[in-house]
Amino acid sequence: MRLEPRSHVPLWLNLAAPLSAVALAFVLCALLIVWAGAPVFAAYGALLNGAFGSVFAISETLTRAAPLIFTGLAAAVAFRAKLWNIGGEGQLYAGALAATYFGTGLIELPPFLMIPFLFLVGAIAGGLLLLLPVILKLKLRVDEVVTTLLLNFVVLLFANYLLFGPWKDPLAMGWPQAAPIIDEGVLSPLIARTRLHSGLIWAVFFAVCAWAFIRYSKWGFEIRAVGNNPTAADFAGIPLGATVLRTAMMSGGLAGMAGVCELAGLKGYLTLDLSPGFGYTGIAVAMLAGLHPLGVIASAIFIAAIYNGADAMSRAMSISNYLADVMTATALLLVLASVLFVRFRPRLR
Repeated sequence: MRLEPRSHVPLWLNLAAPLSAVALAFVLCALLIVWAGAPVFAAYGALLNGAFGSVFAISETLTRAAPLIFTGLAAAVAFRAKLWNIGGEGQLYAGALAATYFGTGLIELPPFLMIPFLFLVGAIAGGLLLLLPVILKLKLRVDEVVTTLLLNFVVLLFANYLLFGPWKDPLAMGWPQAAPIIDEGVLSPLIARTRLHSGLIWAVFFAVCAWAFIRYSKWGFEIRAVGNNPTAADFAGIPLGATVLRTAMMSGGLAGMAGVCELAGLKGYLTLDLSPGFGYTGIAVAMLAGLHPLGVIASAIFIAAIYNGADAMSRAMSISNYLADVMTATALLLVLASVLFVRFRPRLR
């Protein structure tokens, strides 16, 4: 059997392939549920109920999806230009650090200016953090996978120093946390008596903006061209270095805004557990979405639903909530395999 490229990919195949892959992932993970000694349909029912079974469950799923949309967009934009940004976690904390510095009283503005200002400084901080690995990549050909990954730990250790040292809130009863964001910088709640906040609206807004930018703008075309064939893009006169630098600022900025979203919308103050790994999970979100900015929204909600539902399933059925990690990884691998069969048609010799 050989694989030959498809000259035309119908829309139904683009939709059916990832959906079939996700369904197959649930079938395979059902074997683990059986192995754990629990009924499959009851377990999946508990998972679905924990993710969407009530207003509170839906709000928790969407609350968890908001930062995943930002980090998923960060990975999707970078990967479109073949820039392998694995530093979303560090860029998220860089954005949170910048928002903490400016948002705890240094700058005071009315809410309609303060919140955009915090997103702006968070985006600048995340983008600047990614510039160093990109410059090393362009000038010295240093692998950005290594540098962006290691910068995650550098930023986390720096945040640890600040929270145990100069930024430690004296009113926090000894806990390592920074001073709270002023009221003008706090994201407003969307549903009363839930944790869902307007950061979700900001995330969806920037997803639409990222899609429009990549799809219709000149710089977006250059990002797609460099990602598809850098040699041809260079021959056509597209500046490779400038395009990669612009992509880095955009990708790092989106990850930095994830830190602002969590800080100003959910926590209210900087802590070391601000992110449970949103930067890394964002890579899975982007890959499940096929690097499509609008697909990132659905992918983030899907992964957030799995994690929230797995917690409910664990409490109801005594199944380890680590099953959510297995489901996510299995779905990702199968979706990547389905993409292969979308682009290529198997033929018997």
